Amino acid sequence: MAPSAITATETEAAAPPQPLKVARLFGPYKELAPSKYSKEVEEGKTGLKAAKYANYLPTWNPEQKYPPLQPFEHYEHGKDADTSYPELLPEGAAVTHLTPTIGTEIRGVQLSSLSNAGKDQLARFVAERKVVAFRDQDLADLPIAKALEFGGYFGRHHIHPTSGSPEGHPEIHLVHRGEGDKSAETFFESRTSSVAWHSDVSYEQQPPGTTFLYILDKPETGGDTLFVNAVEAYDRLSPLFQERLHGLKATHSGVEQAQASDARGSIRRREPVINAHPIVRTHPATGEKALFVNPQFTRDIVGLKKEESDAILKFLYDHLAYGADFQARVKWEEGTVVVWDNRVTQHSALLDWKSGQRRHLARITPQAEQPFQTPYQS
Repeated sequence: MAPSAITATETEAAAPPQPLKVARLFGPYKELAPSKYSKEVEEGKTGLKAAKYANYLPTWNPEQKYPPLQPFEHYEHGKDADTSYPELLPEGAAVTHLTPTIGTEIRGVQLSSLSNAGKDQLARFVAERKVVAFRDQDLADLPIAKALEFGGYFGRHHIHPTSGSPEGHPEIHLVHRGEGDKSAETFFESRTSSVAWHSDVSYEQQPPGTTFLYILDKPETGGDTLFVNAVEAYDRLSPLFQERLHGLKATHSGVEQAQASDARGSIRRREPVINAHPIVRTHPATGEKALFVNPQFTRDIVGLKKEESDAILKFLYDHLAYGADFQARVKWEEGTVVVWDNRVTQHSALLDWKSGQRRHLARITPQAEQPFQTPYQS
């Protein structure tokens, strides 16, 4: 054997072992929501910008405990709408369609002033266009009780089991990332994307229908919301695949969301539930069929083996996520209220701004009917 050319070696001191970073795992659920903030910062006592709507700052009250939700009879007001939309789209209103199949922006209409007939038209128009951004609205400036009164026309208010809510108003679901909050940096240490497609609380027996999200504070740029048209996603499938999906149900679980809340020391207002819903659901007003599975809450297809279920669900998730030609991106402006139909869309917030600026929104989430499907028609 030839002699080694190395005649001397230098030994470096071994680096001390680094602690292993283990991501918290809650199944497929992607946890992004903060459960605390600095009250002094949000009140503007530290030199940072104060929250514009202090009455909407989140609270997590451990004393709020509720029994399991009971079934109720939902009335779909969109079925009563005049589809010429005389009150919702009066002469002079500026209407801009964001894409051919999903998304509309409307200026010149005040939602809080709509009559019941106008609200019927709103429910139907949103079901048709899937998501609508109304600009220059006063909903955030109304007393919270008045905002809830408006939203209550569309269904029973959902009280979220874990999210923050304004003091005394658990029916309001808050999306809040405080001024100076850069906790997203920790999230991106173990994840490559903040995109988390979902339909809100789809694990409930009667998930939401017409849903309202209104801006309170926003970063200068970033924090947009993506929406996907689940009707168009269904329509793009081959007739053979559409037919095969009919009759199948998938389970939707709130367990992982509750576990994530537990892990960060937060609240459970109700115990989590698991419900099975049709993979293809029918909208009661339009009759359209939509895919109703999402990676945040859907877990498996009833009656299939795990590998079979996983393969079909992954295809459907990817189909929805990659469908840029049936998606819309909503940019937030002050005074914006975004209204969408959770039965025929999915959405994802984007955590893409690095300025530490506040993002603060309020959601009113009326529940709708238990998902159902109508027979397959080619």
